[in-house]
Amino acid sequence: MEYRKLKAVLEGSYVLEGAGVKLKRIFGFGDTALTDPFLLLDNFGSGDPRDYMAGFPWHPHRGMETITYMIEGEVAHGDSLGNSGVIGSGQVQWMTAGSGIVHQEMPKAYEGTMRGFQLWANLPKKEKMTRPRYRDIPAGAMPEVSGKGYKLKIICGEYGGAEGPARDVTIKPWLFDVQAAPGAEFTLKIRPEDNLLCCVFGGGGFFDREKTRALAPGQLAVLEGGSRLACSASGEGLRFMLIAGKPLGEPVAWQGPIVMNTEAELRKAFEEYRKGTFIKKY
Repeated sequence: MEYRKLKAVLEGSYVLEGAGVKLKRIFGFGDTALTDPFLLLDNFGSGDPRDYMAGFPWHPHRGMETITYMIEGEVAHGDSLGNSGVIGSGQVQWMTAGSGIVHQEMPKAYEGTMRGFQLWANLPKKEKMTRPRYRDIPAGAMPEVSGKGYKLKIICGEYGGAEGPARDVTIKPWLFDVQAAPGAEFTLKIRPEDNLLCCVFGGGGFFDREKTRALAPGQLAVLEGGSRLACSASGEGLRFMLIAGKPLGEPVAWQGPIVMNTEAELRKAFEEYRKGTFIKKY
């Protein structure tokens, strides 16, 4: 079986989003073909509440999904479906915007370093206007699979006989939190049809047999070809988000929080938002 090869390394850049939240955008608003079916990945982490307390006040989404994984910290959320609550350390908030949802995400002050990710996944054309859904996934619902020198937490997808709790996701992606011991070397089996992204947020290491380039926290590897992933941890160990999904290969019309297939659909979405007809009744 062929091993994945390193196609690209994405460095990301620091941006201010929402009402003034400082975060690192690993990718987004660029070449969507490179990461298809994923649109954007934000990595937030700070020990200073001033970097994140302004939060993300009420805003709309349509045609995509947002997945928020809190490694450490707490975020209060509310949405137009009537959901409200707080997601804490180790929890996941999975929101399918579908035909339209309006929500807010407001971090709470945290003693320590607030850390987490938000991933945007595209919806295929046939599901763009599906009914919105929201899932709050507790930390204890995510199974772990262990191998020699590593363990992985399954948020979405199946691996080693275990299945993650996010099971009603249209594009059937994989989203795993992988931790490796210092110096560990291991192989993961990968679906050959998937685009594969590995974002490091602890320690460092390699993701190809040739050990082409070591990655550090805040960097993401795009891997191509093959059905196996070769992982090598540094002396500090390695922790990374493994994100995989089959490319949709569809046109993308994207502006801010709205992701459609055509410019006409995009204009209609914003027009409906202005007119107050954005939220559909079911």
